[in-house]
Amino acid sequence: MRMASGPSIIETVLGPPVGLVNTVFWNYVLTYGLLAVGLYFSVRLRGIQLRRFPHMLRVIARGTGGDASGISPFQALCTSLASRVGTGNIAGVAIAIGLGGPGALFWMWCTAALGMATAYAESTLAQLYKVRDESGQYRGGPAYYMERGLKKRWMGLAFALSLLLSYGAIFSSVHANAIAQSAGAAFGLGQGVIAIALVLLTAAIIFGGLRSVARFSEWVVPIMALGYIGLAGWVVVTHIDRVPGVLSLVLRNAFGLDAAAGGVLGGITAAMLQGVKRGLYSNEAGMGSAPNIAAAATPVPHHPASQGLVQSLGVFIDTLLVCSATGFVILLSGVPLDAADGVLLTQRAMTVFFGGAGTVFVAIALFFFAFTTIIGNYSYAENNLLYLGGRRIGLLVLRLVTLGVITWGVYSKVQIVWDAADASMAIMSTINLVAILLLSGVVVRLTRDYDAQLAAGRTPEFVIAEHPSLADGVDTEIWRPRNR
Repeated sequence: MRMASGPSIIETVLGPPVGLVNTVFWNYVLTYGLLAVGLYFSVRLRGIQLRRFPHMLRVIARGTGGDASGISPFQALCTSLASRVGTGNIAGVAIAIGLGGPGALFWMWCTAALGMATAYAESTLAQLYKVRDESGQYRGGPAYYMERGLKKRWMGLAFALSLLLSYGAIFSSVHANAIAQSAGAAFGLGQGVIAIALVLLTAAIIFGGLRSVARFSEWVVPIMALGYIGLAGWVVVTHIDRVPGVLSLVLRNAFGLDAAAGGVLGGITAAMLQGVKRGLYSNEAGMGSAPNIAAAATPVPHHPASQGLVQSLGVFIDTLLVCSATGFVILLSGVPLDAADGVLLTQRAMTVFFGGAGTVFVAIALFFFAFTTIIGNYSYAENNLLYLGGRRIGLLVLRLVTLGVITWGVYSKVQIVWDAADASMAIMSTINLVAILLLSGVVVRLTRDYDAQLAAGRTPEFVIAEHPSLADGVDTEIWRPRNR
């Protein structure tokens, strides 16, 4: 670990440009751009996240309908949740509330509500333009619909490289560091023990490829999420008399009515900025990450829109359920809101209700949330490496890099490296937003087709031969008739 002897040469050279990119993109372009895109798709798709919400629960199939080329919709949902539900759900929510006040939680909800439409759009496109790889397995994602749908391979290359840098090479260190800090404090484990355990566990899963990641996620993620939500639910139910006061506090603060300094506008701005930023960072709607796993699924029913609905539900689960669970526990506890250490704030809140066991529980939850994120992020990186032409040697290198980054992350926290990953992800997300806006007409036509078949009382099925205007860039063999 580098001693605190002033900024390094790397920090001196890269710090200013990286900081500028993050300031511009995260404070302006993405914060408002992702909201605007979510609102745009919500309007064009007639509030699909609301009118099709009950239907979302019916398309999470555990099987593939006999199509062995893909993983099941349930596995795809769990794998995307493995990446979405991470340290942001424990530490990120606490930081948002600490910096922006209780009202940040309200803006996180707004972000998720609009982001559900964006998540639907990007995953629907990923399904439409997916392909079969050399082993016959479905692959796809933003890089594929940029190349095949927009005919802009340069966009696909830029996106894939940005994702590889952030999700494949750096972010695993962020989560490994969070695990090391939390497990060390709660259980007194040394860094060497934590590093060895993380490397062995990760290697056992990622060397099995995408299907191994999907099988792991299918079992671990539901238990992890339900356990965390269940415990928070118990806190809410046993303190139900205080819930109306907390909701009132959230709403008042969201609109600056409780702002002690900065006036009403200053209070709204602080709450909105933190809520939106942390909400987007957690649910990843519009960033182009989840579509990588959405494309690997065999949708049931066999229509691109059905997998879009599955991933839309993923945003709901991540933010409106898991993030809200953390937020309510913190606000019901009455602990002072301090954003200096998000994990510490959540641990203090849990301690109010569960004593010393609360600290241990947060440490355990953080381990599972962070570890599954490492696994989910690897699946995204693998998909984009294959898009870039990587084969067996490339996959081996990626897996070894992932294990090396985890080890480094346990021991080190180099802020400039993490800031560079944020900048890379910001660029990746911006490219994806432009792409899905350019392809919005395709999303609308797919949605109308799905709606029409449901209205006719049929199980939706997409047959590309019936939509010649969409055929360019689409694998016609994948979307041939099946049930007729």
